[in-house]
Amino acid sequence: MELTVRRATNADVPHLVALYKDLELEQTVRKPVWALTDGLDERVDLGLFHAMRADDSWLFVGEIDGATVGFIWATIEPMLDRAAGERIGRIRLIYTEPEARGVGIGHVMLETVLDELRSIGIRFFDAPVGPGQRATKNFFEAHGFAARSIIMHRAEDRPRD
Repeated sequence: MELTVRRATNADVPHLVALYKDLELEQTVRKPVWALTDGLDERVDLGLFHAMRADDSWLFVGEIDGATVGFIWATIEPMLDRAAGERIGRIRLIYTEPEARGVGIGHVMLETVLDELRSIGIRFFDAPVGPGQRATKNFFEAHGFAARSIIMHRAEDRPRD
C-alpha cells in the first residue's frame, strides 16, 4: 500500500467537494452549529479554490495507491503583538474517508503540512477538535498536541427582544 500526500490542484476540486460534504455531515451530526462556524461557507468549490491559492494557506490531498481518500487544510494566523512577530499554524480541516482510517494516511497528511509550515519558521500549531471527538483528540495527542482551550457555545431558540 502506497501512501502519498501532494498539493491539491484544480482537478481535485470535485473530489474535495465530495469529501468536504462527508466531513460536514459527520461534524454536524455531532454539533449542528459546526457548518455555520467551522466549515467552509456556501460555494464550497470556491472556498477550496481560495484555500489552494491564498498565500498563507496549504491544501493537500492524501492518497492510497493513487486514490484520493482525504485532505488537510492549514493556514497561518498572527499571534498577539507580544509574540514578537511569531505566527501560528492552524489545521483548519482534516478528513479521511472512514474506510481509509487507521492505515496512516492522516499521519502522513499531518506530518506533511507541519513540515511545510516548519520550513517557513512556524513553531506553534493549533488543531481544533470538537467535543466528543475522542479519536480525533487521540490522533492529535499522538502527534504532540495538547489541549490549550475549549470553546463554549450556547444557542438560543429565538432572538431576544
